[in-house]
Amino acid sequence: MTDATKGTILLVDDDKFLVDMYSMKFTGQGYTVQACVSVDDALKVLREGFVPDAIVFDLVMPEHDGFAFLESLRKENLGTNAARIALTNESDDAVKAKVTELGADRMIVKASMIPSEVVYIVGEEISRRHKA
Repeated sequence: MTDATKGTILLVDDDKFLVDMYSMKFTGQGYTVQACVSVDDALKVLREGFVPDAIVFDLVMPEHDGFAFLESLRKENLGTNAARIALTNESDDAVKAKVTELGADRMIVKASMIPSEVVYIVGEEISRRHKA
């Protein structure tokens, strides 16, 4: 983590509007953001050496979903020190259990929080990791 920012965020969501909006929110709060609109893009960025403090990803995406993304992170040992946060409209307990089992630290239901709350929670997760 550089002194210039609160941390680096890798955002992964196939919804360009949401990616842009969350990028603005995080950037406005002092984070450096790398935004990707697909799992393939996100994996490419990580393979090229991007080291995020947090990976915020949607679960439901075309081609590869958030579950496949978590499995790829684990298999390829990518983003190992990053807080992994699923940002989704899925609220089912079985989904939450699966996300946790695959290595996510937290699941946030999009519809239940405004973007500034999401930024705050991601910041909390980053802080918790840096204290650990």
